[in-house]
Amino acid sequence: MTVRAAVSADLPLLQDIERAAGEPFRIFGMPEIADDEPPALDLLERFLKAGHAWVAEDAAGRLVAYLIGEPLDGAFHIEQVSVHPDAAHQGVGRTLIAYAAERARRQGLTGLTLTTFSEVPWNAPYYRRLGFRVLAESDLTPGLRRIHAAEADHGLHRWPRVCMYKATDTG
Repeated sequence: MTVRAAVSADLPLLQDIERAAGEPFRIFGMPEIADDEPPALDLLERFLKAGHAWVAEDAAGRLVAYLIGEPLDGAFHIEQVSVHPDAAHQGVGRTLIAYAAERARRQGLTGLTLTTFSEVPWNAPYYRRLGFRVLAESDLTPGLRRIHAAEADHGLHRWPRVCMYKATDTG
């Protein structure tokens, strides 16, 4: 597996990965998440131009996962990390997150943050295994509060969600 910066030609493939990665949410009674549209091309392009869009390729050079994010309140906020189900359980997500952590560390950012569903096995429980911890409401930064509120406005809080943090100096 290879991790590299995304290029413009990758962006439609990232949308395909997102659609495929959403399908397993159906088994958790979350069809709205499975049916949610992937990030728009112009949004993906914004992350790409900022240098904050990375992809993982398998040994055959096929894109199997991506991660986008941006600096937020002194940390790197993972906006989205998605792995195609055909590449699940192979360490792809872990590798992308480690790559983002190293990039963030080199930029002097204190850690990684993300928001996620607390009860979906490949969400919060997975991130806990990678060393993330759930942030208490009182520990949320202004940027995380804005993201959390925007997610609620989008209807994501219909299912329990949490904000999580991992320091960049912890492998």
